[in-house]
This record gives sequence, C-alpha cells and structure tokens, in this order.
Amino acid sequence: MFALAESDPELSKDDASLIEDRLRTALLKAQYARLKQQNCALLIVIAGIDGAGKGATVAMLNEWMDARHIRTLAFGPPAPDEHGRPWLWRYWQQLPAKGKTGIVFGSWYRPLLKEAARKKPRQKRILALSRVIRDFENTLAQNGVQVVKLWYHLSQRAQVQRTEKLLSDPDTAWRVKPEDLKVKKKFPRLRDAGALAITLTHETHAPWVVIPAADTQMREISTGQVVLAALRKRRIAPAQPLVQASEAIMAPPAPSLADLDYDAKLEDDEYDTLLPDWQGRLARLVRHEKFAQTPVVLVFEGQDAAGKGGTIRRITHALDPRQFRAIPISAPTKDELAHPYLWRFWRDLPIPGHISIFDRSWYGRVLVERVEKYASETEWQRAYDEINQFESQLLDSGTVVLKFWLAVSKEEQLKRFHEREASPFKSFKITPEDWRNRKQWDAYIKATNDMFQHTSTQACPWHMVSANDKRHARVAVLRHVVRALEDALGLD
Repeated sequence: MFALAESDPELSKDDASLIEDRLRTALLKAQYARLKQQNCALLIVIAGIDGAGKGATVAMLNEWMDARHIRTLAFGPPAPDEHGRPWLWRYWQQLPAKGKTGIVFGSWYRPLLKEAARKKPRQKRILALSRVIRDFENTLAQNGVQVVKLWYHLSQRAQVQRTEKLLSDPDTAWRVKPEDLKVKKKFPRLRDAGALAITLTHETHAPWVVIPAADTQMREISTGQVVLAALRKRRIAPAQPLVQASEAIMAPPAPSLADLDYDAKLEDDEYDTLLPDWQGRLARLVRHEKFAQTPVVLVFEGQDAAGKGGTIRRITHALDPRQFRAIPISAPTKDELAHPYLWRFWRDLPIPGHISIFDRSWYGRVLVERVEKYASETEWQRAYDEINQFESQLLDSGTVVLKFWLAVSKEEQLKRFHEREASPFKSFKITPEDWRNRKQWDAYIKATNDMFQHTSTQACPWHMVSANDKRHARVAVLRHVVRALEDALGLD
C-alpha cells in the first residue's frame, strides 16, 4: 500500500513548474464550474504520517485555488461546548454548502488512528469506529457531499530528515509539533495503523489516495491532480445503501395508529391535580446535580391541531428558560437545502444540562416530504436508516431522546379546525396548508405507520399518545418525560 510513497519519489523543479502553471489554471476553472453548478460540495480529508507536510499542503491548496470559496476546517482537542455531544457533531457543524470546498485537517479519523496505533489495540473499538465512519461518509455521499481522503506518506528516513530540516530554520521550526518528533520511534506502528484505517474505510464514494510526501514538488503536484479530478467529477460515485436495521433492534411490536384508544381522557379535577404534580417532579429533576451532565432531546410530531404547542408549553412551564430551546421546524431555507438533510438538526443539539424541544423534526422527510413528493422515494426510503443512525449516535453520547406522536381522530381534527377559524386568538393557527394536508389524511396515516415500523427501536421507541383529550395528552407526555429522566439519572 505504501511501497511507492516510501520509495520517496521526486519531481524536478523544472518539471513541476511546467505542470504547476497548467494545473493551477485548471483547478480554478474547475472550482468556478463547481460553484456555478452547486450540485454538490467537496470535502477533502487531510491525514497521514505526522511530519509529512500536511499543514503546508493545506496552505498550498488555499493558495492555488480561490480561498474565498474554501473553508479550512481545522479540528484540535474538543472544546468545552463539544463535551457531552456526539463525537461527529463538530464535523456536521462545519460541512460546506453545495458548490463549496472544505479541507478537513484533524478529521473524524483521529480516534480510529489513535486506537489502531496503540500497543494493544482493541479490535472491537476499531471495528465500531470504522463502521460509524463508513456510515457517516455514506450519508454524506448520499446527500450531495463528495468526500476525497488524502493520506500523506514518506519513508521513516525522509520523515526524520524533513523534521530536522524544518527545525534548523527559525522561520520553519514552528511547523514542527511534538507529535512530529515522536514519529521516528513509533513509525512502524503508525504506518500499520494508517494501513488498517485505509483498508477498513476505503469506498468508491469516499476513496483514499496515498500521496508521496518526501519531495515537496511531488506532494504538491500529486495533491493538485487528485483535487482537480475530484472537482471535475460531474456525479458523486454512488454510495451503497445503508444496511437496514435488523429486526432485533426494533421495538416489538411496532406502534400503529389503528391500535390507539382515542377515548382516553381526564376529568377536570384529575387534570388539576396531576398536571402540577408531574410539573413539580420535572422541575425538581432538572435542578438535580446529575441533570447537569445530561442532554435531553424531545421530539414532537403529530397531526395538525393535535396540541403539540400546548403540550410543549406545559413542559416548559416547569423549566428555567435558560435550560431549554423550543425549536419550530418548518420548510428548509435555501442554505439548509444546500447541505445534507440532517445538517440543520445536528446544529440544534443540546449541551449537557439543557433540553432541545423539536416541534416537528427530522421526521419530516418520511412524512410531509414523502406525502407531498418533496423528496424522491429513494431519499425518504433511505432516511429511515439515516435517522436511526443519527438517534443511535445521540444515545451513545448520553443524550436522552424521547419521541412523541400526538394523535387525533379525523373528526376531532375537523372540530378543532372550525374552532380555530371562529376564535380571534387562534385563527392564525389555521392555514390553507392545513386544509390541504387534511385531504391527504390516508396518505399521512400510511406514512406515519411506516415511520413507526422503521424507526421505533428498542433503544429509542415512539411514544404514541391519544390527544383527542388535550388534558390526557399533556399529562401522559409529562409522565413519560419524568420517568425517562428519573431512569437516566438513576433516581427511580
């Protein structure tokens, strides 16, 4: 795999100069063409042996191309606001928009390479990390992000010589990091770790390319040629469909709206007793010292006029406004459409001790976008597994995730629509869109039941709540939230 790179091939300055002029012109033209088309983003992952000139290569790419349309995404140790969030969160935040280019320095490969380079690497962790990485890159490719991964390599002798040369000049000594100096001792182990990572994660839609890095001219020209080929691609190599979630992880049996008891209700005196009781328990929980380490995501979906807003208000009544964000989800903006579908939801994930409440959510892709044909069948079918992966990563990071479907009967919805039209305080809630959606009632019921079937997992099940009686729904949701938090905090 590294035989050519470790032979330290060279390119003369004269030959490199002739190639460079044409290459730089071609790179700019290809970059501008990509910007004009805006059909996909390009993500260039920079990795390799420390001391192989990766930093200099990043600077070179910004110089050879139009840096105004390139984002250099440099990642070091996690910042305070990243603790308690899924480890891929930081990378989702920085994804470039369609037409743009991102250069990733310090990528999602860091934990995999670190584990593989241990004296006694843990094979299960290596396989788990590589699986998450493959799924992540697959999702990116399926959603309009072209991924090219460059591994910079050279011989052990050349690495030592390059490091010593940089150290000898005060103007370049700053480029040498402590890890560069440790490579000499660990070179065989680091090389094997790189080879393993490449083997486990090389895909047609996210390929690895080994760049010989001992000679500056060879490194720069090789890099430019790979990036040019990527920019000129009119289509991203097709990614393989994600592996369907196995029956073993699904919540048996899947919920179905046909099984719901729409007659469930609470009398006024019951409601007046139970509501403040559950709100009080929630208020005490979110002030418990253990809650400071726990992020919470609450998802609310349901038919129009099912009472999502009112239920959310009964929850937030028990919370300090500094602890939560209520996030209404509507049609995506132009900027959101220029990014992968899940991008906008990753951006609103809570830090520990906080709650993100989604009034509609990422499930729009398999509901309204499916029914109204805003998404193709391929896109919404694929979304089930993308969503399951997303929620699995939330759970693995320690986030409590609760998903509620507030359900009303068709008759009750019609009654509430008429009430809204007649009320000066609620008339703004009823729109022509609501009436149009109502005509698609059966299609939405089918989409909802399919959603339950594919995304109600044992780890993250759907909670289906009868909302014909708003009082019953509000108390039922509060009860679920309180008991889930008590369980998560070990207080039940």
